Amino acid sequence: MKPDLLERYIAFVLRWRWPVIAVATAVMVVLAAGGGSIKVVNNYRVLFDEDNAQLVAFDALEATYTKSNTVLIAVVPESGTVFTRETLGQIEEMTEVAWRAPNVIRVDSLTNFSHSRAEGDDLIVEPLVEDADGLGDADLARIREIALGSVDLAGNLVSRDGQVAGIAINFVLPDESDQKTIEITDYLEAALDEARVRHPGIAYRMTGYLVVNRAMGEATKNDFETLVPIVFLLILGLAAVFLRSVFSTVAVVAVVVFSVLSAMGFIGWTGMVLSPANPGIPIIVMVIAVADSIHIASSTLSAMRSGMDRKSAIAESVRINAWPVFLTSLTTAIGFLSLNASDTPPFRIMGNAVAFGVLCALAYTLVLMPALLSIMPLRAGRAGDWTSGFFDRLADFVIARRKAVFVSFGLIVVVLVAGIPRIELGDNLTRFFDESYQVRRDSEFIDRRLTGVDRLEYSLSSGQEGGIADPEYLRKVDAFAAWFRTQPKVSHVQAFSDVMKRLNRNMHGDDPVFYRMPDNTELAAQYLLLYELSLPQGRDLNDRIDVGKSATRLSVNVSDATSRDLRNIDRNAQAWLRANAPDFAQEATGLSAIVAQMTERNIGSMLTGTIIAMALVSFILIWALRSVRIGLLSLVPNFIPALMTFGLWGHLVGQLGLVSSVVLSIVFGIVVDDSIHFLSKYLRGRRDGLAAPEAVRYAFRTVGHALWTTTAILAAGFLVFIASGFELTWVLGVLVAITIIFALAADFLLLPVLLIAIDRRK
Repeated sequence: MKPDLLERYIAFVLRWRWPVIAVATAVMVVLAAGGGSIKVVNNYRVLFDEDNAQLVAFDALEATYTKSNTVLIAVVPESGTVFTRETLGQIEEMTEVAWRAPNVIRVDSLTNFSHSRAEGDDLIVEPLVEDADGLGDADLARIREIALGSVDLAGNLVSRDGQVAGIAINFVLPDESDQKTIEITDYLEAALDEARVRHPGIAYRMTGYLVVNRAMGEATKNDFETLVPIVFLLILGLAAVFLRSVFSTVAVVAVVVFSVLSAMGFIGWTGMVLSPANPGIPIIVMVIAVADSIHIASSTLSAMRSGMDRKSAIAESVRINAWPVFLTSLTTAIGFLSLNASDTPPFRIMGNAVAFGVLCALAYTLVLMPALLSIMPLRAGRAGDWTSGFFDRLADFVIARRKAVFVSFGLIVVVLVAGIPRIELGDNLTRFFDESYQVRRDSEFIDRRLTGVDRLEYSLSSGQEGGIADPEYLRKVDAFAAWFRTQPKVSHVQAFSDVMKRLNRNMHGDDPVFYRMPDNTELAAQYLLLYELSLPQGRDLNDRIDVGKSATRLSVNVSDATSRDLRNIDRNAQAWLRANAPDFAQEATGLSAIVAQMTERNIGSMLTGTIIAMALVSFILIWALRSVRIGLLSLVPNFIPALMTFGLWGHLVGQLGLVSSVVLSIVFGIVVDDSIHFLSKYLRGRRDGLAAPEAVRYAFRTVGHALWTTTAILAAGFLVFIASGFELTWVLGVLVAITIIFALAADFLLLPVLLIAIDRRK
């Protein structure tokens, strides 16, 4: 903005302060009205685009077979074995209770397992357990032997040691499924609570996609109800402490509230949806808005302490801060807008909403805040004694020992960055929640004691209708399943070939020698038809074979697996298929497979967005600072802090998931703010004729306190995210907060040294 235009603008705002406040309030009210239309979606599918290749394959699998809206209940008797009358009776009872759940389409358990056996020339298909209370010891021993010897049950619906049993319940849900998910999980929780009272010697655990979706809803609600008030009170307290002025604190809070309400209203007006992956939107807008407004308030109070009257102090504050605040808001918005390159929709929504909030904060900071300050009885008060000399001493130290500072800082960077290769990229849906969530604890128990909660799915096509009865096809399916059973971390494999081997044995008098594939297609088709006609309602094979009997489903449960484990298992499976059954060759699908690929896909998509954002910010800085050298130099202290943070994370934690793909874009847009303010003051000193070291001192003296204040508020605001129980939220908060702190260190230690080194003009 040209100086004369800026002067006229300042004069206009201060003269017409009441109309300005009224217009700003009216704009905020109109925008905020959209908040009533905000929609919250608590479903794992919001993490993926509808055209996501893995999701499309998963949808095709579910369309071919059945939906995978499964809940798995683990039954854990204190006696140490499920093969007792009481436990089997309870499993039998809970199976019936599960059939009465809303929208249920299938229930599988140890007791209703369709056990087939030969009786003369007849094939008998019946539940493995009937009337458990009347079973004798011999019956219990027989059931135990059958269950633990069955490839369908052991490691799936009963643990291989017989200590835990499972009840798998599948549901069909409407498109708008959030309310139905609550209804179903409430029903199951009530049933389990009643069972715990009636059978105190049996414990119950529950996991599954619906339980995860319900937990996502709770995470969203908890974050909104706890984090937003905490951050608001934190900002209020820190602003009051740093500014030491009640009325300037009120003005800062007004800008923050106006900005947040405008951003949330924008979400409602545009039809964007909130989810557990982006509940931090209002918090991010809060901390960025306070970072903008604190510069205006701090400079106003500083000018008043130097002897200016209130109106002149406000004008001077706007005059020296308008341009850097505009630049910092623009670069921050660009950083968040780069999230539109993300492969994850919630991050795109967060990027657009926060970018809009940042621009609103800019407008309210330069329009509303000067008007508010002008009508308030401001008193400058006294600055803290430590601030008056601290930054002068820091400047002297950096200038006098700049070589030692540069070497020391460089060594720290090298040590921290060395931790980056230690980072393992990967996500796990249930581990998105911390251990305060029951679904996390239950899922880990079930994964450890019963069966793997991660599942890889394959649809194996025979290429022709009725082709699944072809012995050659069945042998290839069986070989694929056998290969999987030898792989580490694979806890269970469910393959159609096992059904056919069992039927062949049944039809030969249960002779173990005939536990193999039928000899010809016609015989296999007859066995299959006879078996299907014998199955009770709700226990058919639609979840295993397609309607035309041209393809079968192979499911692989994996225990204690990271995303890297799942990706490696699938890559090895694809290699095996290419070598042994090339007509089956395909990538795994299923929710676990999609999540396993999610981070890598998102990093790839975000790379382009981050590069574009950095290029735009670089061009803006070069243009704004009118110096190619200093504009490019400013990128160094803005890029290095993110590398330091990732390196520190690699040393201390090692595991990093989806958040890693967007952190760089977010923090780059935020941390560049401090360097812009520092450089703007440095260049002002240079234009006033100061040598490079003196210009550095001037920058420390004029903007050091404001940078310290905004960094403290930003870091504290993002650190509040630690209170979230949702991994995407708290990891994002920690990474951004650490990077902001490193960025301040780089701006105070590295940037001045680099400026003096390249800008020695007298």
